[in-house]
Amino acid sequence: MGGIRTTGDLVAWMQLARKMKIAEAKQYVADKLGIEVSTLTDEEEMRRLREELGIGTIISVSGSPKGILAKIRISELLGIPINSVELFKSQLS
Repeated sequence: MGGIRTTGDLVAWMQLARKMKIAEAKQYVADKLGIEVSTLTDEEEMRRLREELGIGTIISVSGSPKGILAKIRISELLGIPINSVELFKSQLS
């Protein structure tokens, strides 16, 4: 799937967090992104979409979210808790 180059990381999050099978995880991620499942592996389209959504890219773009901010956005987009995000949020309070 390509990891952060496409959507492999997002699909993996769903497999781990919600114990989804790969086909179900791909469909869930595609629905959340508003794209077709076949687009999940398109590097050019996914780079554009990842930049627009601020969910991280393989080569960071100046001014775009990276690190914990990108993870926070992924957590919100997919509706799942991510341990490092929850820890970061707890330290802000």
